[in-house]
Amino acid sequence: MSNSLNDRFSAYADIAAALSVDAVALVPGPNFTRAVDHLFMSNERPFLLVIPAHGPAAALVPNLELGSWDLVGFDGAVFDWRDQTGYDDAFAALTQHLNITSLAVEGQVMRVFVHHALKKAQPDLRIIDAEREISAPRMIKTEAEVAALQEAINISERALRATLDSVKLGQTEKEIEQKLVQMVFAEGADDLSFAPIVAAGDGSARPHAKAREDYRVKAGDALLIDFGARKNGFAADITRTVFLGHVSDEGREVYDTVLRANLAGLEATRAGVTAHEIDDVVISVLEASPYADRIRTKTGHGLGRDVHEAPYIMRGNHMTLPAGTVYTNEPGLYEIGNFGVRIEDDVLITEDGYKSLTNFPKELMVLPC
Repeated sequence: MSNSLNDRFSAYADIAAALSVDAVALVPGPNFTRAVDHLFMSNERPFLLVIPAHGPAAALVPNLELGSWDLVGFDGAVFDWRDQTGYDDAFAALTQHLNITSLAVEGQVMRVFVHHALKKAQPDLRIIDAEREISAPRMIKTEAEVAALQEAINISERALRATLDSVKLGQTEKEIEQKLVQMVFAEGADDLSFAPIVAAGDGSARPHAKAREDYRVKAGDALLIDFGARKNGFAADITRTVFLGHVSDEGREVYDTVLRANLAGLEATRAGVTAHEIDDVVISVLEASPYADRIRTKTGHGLGRDVHEAPYIMRGNHMTLPAGTVYTNEPGLYEIGNFGVRIEDDVLITEDGYKSLTNFPKELMVLPC
């Protein structure tokens, strides 16, 4: 195997040793992709990479993926299986080969049927959930990873500008969403980070609303757009809320409150701060406002290969955030049946503070449509 592949595997071997288990198992998802530097789909076919604390790694691979797996440059033992014969024998051969008694897995990613297949092959195998420990290496981004994130964000911002420039009163939320998606790909995205949220009027008060085909935007509406481009395996996630034609005094006050909370979060950001401390600063601004009853969410979450990953920026999470962490700073206020406002930036923590990877303007914007 290449030195870089060995280096990535070594990080997971060290995790196994630190957890006092014999090995770490990865399944297709962001940690798997980071480990092998290739993307494989998670589907009904079990696919497993096992990295022992000591000794060579082994893999269980669907037969139809063998050609793609060869591109990884993996030289450990491979146990393949075919749809026609099933995977029980492959799991049995894998566990016999490994000769382990304990295994750390990704509790949020490994599916139950894979867990069951391991236990069927080796009933005395002790399996522990080590999602937090296994995902930890992804939290600190390399320069190349930050550059990939920045490219995804830049694409997103260009697409957002083009979309906002095209908004007209009477368009449906769905029509605006379609324009946004078109522009994301026109600007060079590999994919969408997630299904976009395009919500106007009372829809903007639902944090995860879906674009409606039967709602036409009108003057005075808040228009909330939350989306991101995916580029080179990394996902952007940004939100801006604008007003159409004019903004009410209430809309202006709510927007100003959310913006002040966002800026307070940035001011609190530095290497060594905890997730709790950032969220506490942000939420305290919202709580001190006349709109405290409209708080519905935490401040944000980590960002990288996954749209939502560690760390989660919330009270009670006392995880210390090192330089190289990227998180979303996305305070919001939402009154059901009225409107909502969210402002979301993607933020890199640095040794001496922070760098906002999101540069799209966030001062109150009223579109003259």
